[in-house]
Amino acid sequence: MSAAKAADPKAAPKGGKKRLLIVIGAVVLVLLLGGGAAVFMMMKSKAAAEAAAAEEEAGGKPAKKEATAATAPVRDPKTTPTFVPLDPFTVNLADRDAERYAQIGVALEIDDPKQADVIKAFMPVIRNNILLLLSHKTAAELMDHAGKVKLAEEIQEEASRALGVKVEEQDDGKTKKTRKRSPVGLPITAVHFSNFIIQ
Repeated sequence: MSAAKAADPKAAPKGGKKRLLIVIGAVVLVLLLGGGAAVFMMMKSKAAAEAAAAEEEAGGKPAKKEATAATAPVRDPKTTPTFVPLDPFTVNLADRDAERYAQIGVALEIDDPKQADVIKAFMPVIRNNILLLLSHKTAAELMDHAGKVKLAEEIQEEASRALGVKVEEQDDGKTKKTRKRSPVGLPITAVHFSNFIIQ
């Protein structure tokens, strides 16, 4: 028995060394496979980018990522737009079958920050024009997306009228803008809703 016990301690270190070598080999193998997969993916994405660039140069359609970037509005990073928030509007709507009202928050987007003072000077007229516009709308006109987009365009026109821009309808349905008063130099580029509740 003493000979068997003496043989076991010598056998245990040899078995432990074999296990350690197997574990180290497995770790190295996993690292090599992971590195190979990473290199393969990088080469694949580089080849796809080169193919997309070559296709675009040849007059083909641009890659999907580039197409979505091109459709998004591009702003000049040097010029930051200025937003002039208006006090929220609460107005009764023109629905005849039920009493409905709308609570709408509006912000005007302008290119020139200096023109914010001009908007503030004309604020009573701007608010009046927008309130009159809203009071002629029905809930059905304002519920869907197209109605909200149309309302934003109409608010832009009414705010421009308050600032001295005369908006005339042409025969082809497009609008033509001319100055009625002295030029105020205020380009209202967009109208944004911060709140839109219809009850």
